[in-house]
Amino acid sequence: MQLSLIDEVPEFTKSYFVDVFAEALYDTKTEKMKLKTINGQQVPEDLKVAISSKFIANYPEGTIYKVDTKLVNIKGKRPYFIAKRAKYVQRAIEFFDYNLKVQYGFDYCRRK
Repeated sequence: MQLSLIDEVPEFTKSYFVDVFAEALYDTKTEKMKLKTINGQQVPEDLKVAISSKFIANYPEGTIYKVDTKLVNIKGKRPYFIAKRAKYVQRAIEFFDYNLKVQYGFDYCRRK
């Protein structure tokens, strides 16, 4: 569930979000993994999530992560998120089956 902390802590602006889902993508320019938000949330799709690639490099491109974020909105630039508690970022349990398929190939079928 996505939640803005503005409702809980009035002194914050609506810039802190928890449980933002982002997909790992390989950036060919920097040759590192990056995160971008996915569709179907209360945040815009394709918003970059700034995070050190060492925290997300253990799994293949396409893996979905759940991150707590802070929105950065610099005048004249496209808004983006910064991952909070980045070293504790984990793959999203809600996308467990999808993440297994990414990791093992899309014809992978989990045994029940």
